Amino acid sequence: MTLREVLHSRTVLILGVAVSLVVPAVTLPRLPHVTLLPVLLGLIPWVIGKYLFCPLRWRALTGGDLGRVWHLRAYAESELLGLLTPGHVGADLWRMRRLTRAGLGRGDALVSVGLDRFVGAVGLTAFVIFAGTALPARMLVVALGVGALAVVATLLVRRFRPELLPARSLPRPRLLAHALILSAAYQLTTAALLLGTVAATGYAVSPLAALGAFGASQLAGAVPGPHGASPRDGALVVALVAQGVPWTAAIAAVALKAALAWLPALALGGVSLVLTRRAVRRLATLAPAGA
Repeated sequence: MTLREVLHSRTVLILGVAVSLVVPAVTLPRLPHVTLLPVLLGLIPWVIGKYLFCPLRWRALTGGDLGRVWHLRAYAESELLGLLTPGHVGADLWRMRRLTRAGLGRGDALVSVGLDRFVGAVGLTAFVIFAGTALPARMLVVALGVGALAVVATLLVRRFRPELLPARSLPRPRLLAHALILSAAYQLTTAALLLGTVAATGYAVSPLAALGAFGASQLAGAVPGPHGASPRDGALVVALVAQGVPWTAAIAAVALKAALAWLPALALGGVSLVLTRRAVRRLATLAPAGA
């Protein structure tokens, strides 16, 4: 089954909604006593960061005539699909698909999503270094290595397959700086969510320690896994324990953080995805009549 068949499958959509409902329903009752207020105080800014700052960052790096609402909806849809796929790979594939269906070439779509991911990684690396953890040096080396490989790959493509290069020019320095600021703002909201979930279990870590723990856990992101049970989640638990949080509280905080991600993804991305599917079907129905 191709990606297009999967994304337009009614069965996959129903299963996705079911998983989105079952994961919080199964996870939350198994947690220790949870205080609601810290969770809300962490969740609200994170939703703003994830579903406002991140789409606006993506738009700044994409350019073109696509508006803010289009990017907000496409990003929300991609997040839901990302939660349903190991390594969040479905999110990037969906964003590239949405860009190409909106008229961008494949090279432009690939650069748009890839540059957005790279800027997000730079923002995360900068914050982890600021947090003072010992692991970011390796993250920086990896980032520099990826950047060097990207330069070499670009030169090879320019030499042998120039048609694959994007037709649009890269974002101006001012837009790159704007995207980095939005990335930094999102990292702050991520730390807020982690602080809130840890505080909900009755324990606390410093904001810098929370951001350092989250950044350190991203090193395990190279190994894909299901949302809430991936090597990255396990690494985050270990990082929190290293900051003095008991194992039980660390596991509960990470499980709660993973479960909470489904709620806005279903409410925002799920609704937008259904509306998008209906619009596509409506156009497909009207096309023969117009012809």
